[in-house]
Amino acid sequence: MGILVLVLIFISLAQHGDAHGPDSCNHGGGLCRVGTCVSGEYLAQYCFDPVILCCKNLSHATTEG
Repeated sequence: MGILVLVLIFISLAQHGDAHGPDSCNHGGGLCRVGTCVSGEYLAQYCFDPVILCCKNLSHATTEG
């Protein structure tokens, strides 16, 4: 029963807001993090809006431009 609840929560998060999902984040060179990005990273998008962030390294942002 607990697994079913987790699956339903996951599905509802995946359909919420402008969430792109972890695959999109990983392909873009980012990491999904809960809460906040760590030092040296910036918020690029959301893996699951608004809880799980897609954080990318600042050094990649300056070299891609």
